[in-house]
Amino acid sequence: MKKLHSIKDVKNFKVEKERKLHSATHFEIQEGLTSDIYFVRTAEILAHAGKENVHAVAEIFSSKEGVFAGSEEVCNLLKDSNVSLWALKEGKEMAHKEVVMQISGLYKDYGIYETAILGMLASASGWASAARNCKEAAQNLPVYCFGARHLHPSVAPVMERAAVIGGASNCSCILGAKLLNLEPVGTVPHTAILIIGDTLETALHYDNAMPSDSPRIILVDTFKDEAEESLRIAEALKEKLHGVRLDTPGERGGVTPALVKEVRARLEQAGYEKVQVFVSGGITPERIIELADAGADAFGVGSYIAGTKAIDMTLDLKEIEGKPIAKRGRIPGVTSNSRLEKFL
Repeated sequence: MKKLHSIKDVKNFKVEKERKLHSATHFEIQEGLTSDIYFVRTAEILAHAGKENVHAVAEIFSSKEGVFAGSEEVCNLLKDSNVSLWALKEGKEMAHKEVVMQISGLYKDYGIYETAILGMLASASGWASAARNCKEAAQNLPVYCFGARHLHPSVAPVMERAAVIGGASNCSCILGAKLLNLEPVGTVPHTAILIIGDTLETALHYDNAMPSDSPRIILVDTFKDEAEESLRIAEALKEKLHGVRLDTPGERGGVTPALVKEVRARLEQAGYEKVQVFVSGGITPERIIELADAGADAFGVGSYIAGTKAIDMTLDLKEIEGKPIAKRGRIPGVTSNSRLEKFL
């Protein structure tokens, strides 16, 4: 693996005509191809000045409070770069302007990765923080991340992993779950029901085709009234039915507290108290509170987590060759933070 060292290296790089996807490969990130160009200029200028072997300590701080995530990728990126790294543990709360990571080593060994490092931490921490907001709203009820469809597939697993780090019980994206040694969650989409033509028939095929450890959770808003469909499925699957999922589209009013209350009440009146009510579709922390009060048992959250704003991260050099230094407005010298743990 060869890192970019000069503007000539950049000019010589050509995108292959047969390239299928626009997203960067792991090797391209390691080579520095996702970096801002001025970090390559910096490397070349420092080499010209005879300062390519300068030792420097960099600090990264957060622009706002939230949940810290993304450091595992940063460690993997830098583990062969002969640097030392301290950071908060993933999943820890971070304060506004708290130093969340320190990197010590020859600047040339990590400088070109500043863009990638900040992006990894900013995006993952934003997603983890959004998931934590949902989990706090749900209290003891489970929250599942269904946000992969709202992002480019190259980063969807990163988002769903970060959501679980932040507090989601699990996620639907296969790779996102596998990165955390979990099995992805999810049952059947509207597509299957539309193709088969009937929700109950789809539920019966699901029951016969899927392994016994796959929860029988059936969408009930495709063709008929949600309460009516819920009772049809419950009467057919009996004790095997784990839950029904409400994903009523906005054109029909969406999933409302009143709808949840009615479905919950009708199931209980018919003797199906153990059947859970899962809700999804435009779910936010505010809606989680309302729907939980109405009787919802679990929540699938997509766009709120996937579309949340990244938490900006800033990297500063704070020490060069053992001497405290900083740009104007920042305090020179390494910041003491006892919450940081050594990872590299």
